Amino acid sequence: MATGKRWQILVLPGDGIGAEIMPQALRVLEAVSSEIGTLDILTHDFGGVSIDRYGVPMTEETLQQAMRVDAVLLGAVGGPQWDDLPMEKKPEKALLNLRSALDCFANLRPALTFTALIDASTLKPEIVSELDVLIVRELTGGIYFGTPRGVELQNNRRRGFNTLEYDETEIERIARVGFDLARKRRGKVCSVDKANVLEVTQLWRDVVTEVHQSYEDVELSHMYVDNAAMQLVRWPKQFDVILTGNMFGDILSDTAAMLTGSIGMLPSASINARGQGIYEPVHGSAPDIAGKNIANPLATILSIAMMFRYSLNQPSVANRVEFAVGDVLSQGYRTADIMPPKPSETLQLVGTREIVDSVIACLKETEI
Repeated sequence: MATGKRWQILVLPGDGIGAEIMPQALRVLEAVSSEIGTLDILTHDFGGVSIDRYGVPMTEETLQQAMRVDAVLLGAVGGPQWDDLPMEKKPEKALLNLRSALDCFANLRPALTFTALIDASTLKPEIVSELDVLIVRELTGGIYFGTPRGVELQNNRRRGFNTLEYDETEIERIARVGFDLARKRRGKVCSVDKANVLEVTQLWRDVVTEVHQSYEDVELSHMYVDNAAMQLVRWPKQFDVILTGNMFGDILSDTAAMLTGSIGMLPSASINARGQGIYEPVHGSAPDIAGKNIANPLATILSIAMMFRYSLNQPSVANRVEFAVGDVLSQGYRTADIMPPKPSETLQLVGTREIVDSVIACLKETEI
């Protein structure tokens, strides 16, 4: 039943398969929108397509609109035609600037294994079955945003440099997000750092330990990032919530993607203190397969589910969308990226549009 609430969503399709998938994913959004109220969908150019049209990866109008809406739904950005642009003009810079401007400091990346996709993972079934790990990544600080940075000529040699920095306030607020989420899950946080080498991550470890004093019901452990990467592949089910900084989180979340069978299955949410969020699949723009109706839209659909859960406060709708994705996979429908090398007769290869059709059909069957 609709709540009478009016929500405003900014949609940024982006480039490559992002622009191809988004219209299909919006069909899923439309299929459940009547249950929660009115959704006002606003669409803006973003990334490479914005560069081609306006000369910048994100216009000021788009940024101001993003700051006013309840949530931002993003496709993917980038492509080889923009690779040679200066760093400040690249499509990916728009994404960094958007996260920073909205202060979406908490990035949530779940790594969930759907039972029907266990065979799609390159790891043994007993390693990934019933996997449920949440990576909580600090998103607006660290080496991606630190200054000074750049490339300079020194003694007739080019020298590149970036600055890794965190202050205790940045660490404290992301730690609280991690501990709060762990309380709603299995009550375990593993904080990942490189405190044996980097002073800034020793501070990270110290502050996380201090914050933990307010969460004694949550178990806290610490792990160096190189060991954490190995353990994610060796025995990922030892983890519940992984709490880490920007660069380490970027790397570990892509590692976790392959545990689930495909990076095309991984959604993400980037949330600020007000509950406003940016929701996007973890996969890139994949220009080599764009326009061929073979891209996997399920990560974007699962990102929509996260949007319902975290920004629109509609967990029941989020659950329905996630159930529909799981049901479609159980029925044997597969896009190319999650089709095993030797598929059984029960599996059916389908395209982007067709698997969205199946998700919508499942949603209609469970319509409230």
